[in-house]
Amino acid sequence: MTQPPTPLELLAPAKNAEFGIEAVLHGADAVYVGGPAFGARAGAGNSVADIGRLAAFAHRFNARVLVAFNTILKDEELEEARRMAWQIYHVGADALIVQDMGLLELDLPPIQLHASTQTDIRSVEKAKFLQEAGFSQIVLARELSLDQIRGIAGQTDIALEFFVHGALCVSYSGQCFISHAHTGRSANRGDCSQACRLPYSLSDQNGALIAENKHLLSMKDNNQSANLRALIEAGITSFKIEGRLKDLAYVKNITAHYRTLLDRILEEKPQYRRSSSGRSAFFFTPRPEKTFNRGATDYFVNDRQADIGAFESPKFVGETIGKVTRLGRDSFDVTSTAPLHNGDGISYYGGHGNGRDLVGLRINRAEKQGVGYRLFPGLSNGKLPDDLLPDTAIYRNHDQEFERLLKKKSAERRIPVRLRFSETTEGFTLQMTDDAGVSVCAARLSCTREIARNAERATNTLREHLGKLGNTDYVAELVDLDLSSPCFLPVSALNALRREAVEALDAARRAAYRRPPRKPAAEPPAPYPENALTYLGNVFNEKARAFYARHGVRLIDPAYEANREKGEVSLMITKHCLRFSFNLCPKQVKGLRPDPMTLMNGDEKLTLRFDCKPCEMHVIGKMRKNRTIRVTPK
Repeated sequence: MTQPPTPLELLAPAKNAEFGIEAVLHGADAVYVGGPAFGARAGAGNSVADIGRLAAFAHRFNARVLVAFNTILKDEELEEARRMAWQIYHVGADALIVQDMGLLELDLPPIQLHASTQTDIRSVEKAKFLQEAGFSQIVLARELSLDQIRGIAGQTDIALEFFVHGALCVSYSGQCFISHAHTGRSANRGDCSQACRLPYSLSDQNGALIAENKHLLSMKDNNQSANLRALIEAGITSFKIEGRLKDLAYVKNITAHYRTLLDRILEEKPQYRRSSSGRSAFFFTPRPEKTFNRGATDYFVNDRQADIGAFESPKFVGETIGKVTRLGRDSFDVTSTAPLHNGDGISYYGGHGNGRDLVGLRINRAEKQGVGYRLFPGLSNGKLPDDLLPDTAIYRNHDQEFERLLKKKSAERRIPVRLRFSETTEGFTLQMTDDAGVSVCAARLSCTREIARNAERATNTLREHLGKLGNTDYVAELVDLDLSSPCFLPVSALNALRREAVEALDAARRAAYRRPPRKPAAEPPAPYPENALTYLGNVFNEKARAFYARHGVRLIDPAYEANREKGEVSLMITKHCLRFSFNLCPKQVKGLRPDPMTLMNGDEKLTLRFDCKPCEMHVIGKMRKNRTIRVTPK
């Protein structure tokens, strides 16, 4: 028996409903958004009404809306979370993205559950457990290699999701506590202070300085553009773009980029299909390098790479333009083969001392000069910065013309339909069928009919007016005429018949849409892979404790956010290794031992310990006494 094609999903981020609608128009098969509370991006919440509005739009294209419900919860928040889950379900959302297992002990609606990146899925055993616990989709850890992904896919039958683009947390997701330890702002509660983007100095076990004032925990951005085929073959079916706090230009550009790449693969591989309906047309050429990024890395997908860090700056440096060739009083010349525009933003590494501060300037006027440009930046004091020197490398981090394109209508999405216009004994019918096989029939019982003298002209007129679907969600793929003889009909009658068919198809598609069902948990409950959980298990409420106890865990420590850990512990566990980055790994240099190193930021000192068997780095520290506990916004 021939297997049906496997659906592939492009999963895009959205800060709000408007961003989500644009993500769908630009080719997303699914969108993930935050709800009113309990999402791991506290600054990206949405009202229940807005989630409903987004779901209604997305479902027009059979696209899904997934709601991030992925913080760990206090006991007193559980009832509010339960009520909110039902509200989100009632307005049409398709799934909840969950970290806190205490939610599974509540009276949740029959909505599909997806395991958040915060659940830290790195092993076959963890993936199989979540599958048995009632999850339908899980996002694998960003640190996994193709071989590891292949191993998990080979022993599970759950949908596997993987981040393919965007910012990288240096720590395993859900295993970073630096923010809470230093500021009281918990990443697991949606309020990370991003300590990983700060500058640090690094010293060895003898106190010798290895690096000074570098962003040593800041990673380049994830970009799996070149690995999509390999990821599909390894078993990934949902391709996730990071960025619920990113701007609209990023959402449009990056979604369109991956839509283009995936569509090319789908054309070559009939064993796969899109998981939603319609085709997107773009009014710009996607350019991922044009929107915010810290450089590109495919991280550990192809095993450990040497250059994954964005040590120089955690900001958007931009694309290389050229070098400074001349300095004037209020202008300077640069070499550039790329066209520059009035309003462009440029950057360069300047500053004094170590000379590595990233400086930004907005260009008021760009004048073509031979093989480059004369640039007139906006200057507060009328003088060029004194750290802008000849031969300074110049980058562009804001392309005014590209941004202008993205501020306009930049995409449209249409569902291909087939139309069949037939005559009956009573009049005419128009049948409309979409790409999923949903079909409707509109009838016009009587109208003036005139036998055509010019058959070709009459046929073209009928096809033209019946196929005018420009203001709808549809595009006519085929207009078939089933007539005994060509005829002229009033244009008003054809338009009315077409509108009636479109309205009927809209209604039929709404009726045909089915939200994915909740997967039942296995009975009896599947055993958890471990019989003890430390603070790394993020158990923050009694319902979560009951969940793990029901699944066989005997020793359960409270989450780090419970403030029970008084001494030094691992505040971050990461696959990123600074010994490796500076060629001090025992595997690189024989005879070296993985002795502790020290990270320093001002008066703050963190110890680095190295676990070479799993090839991990632990950042060791303790809670600050003077930290300020901040309540997670709702």
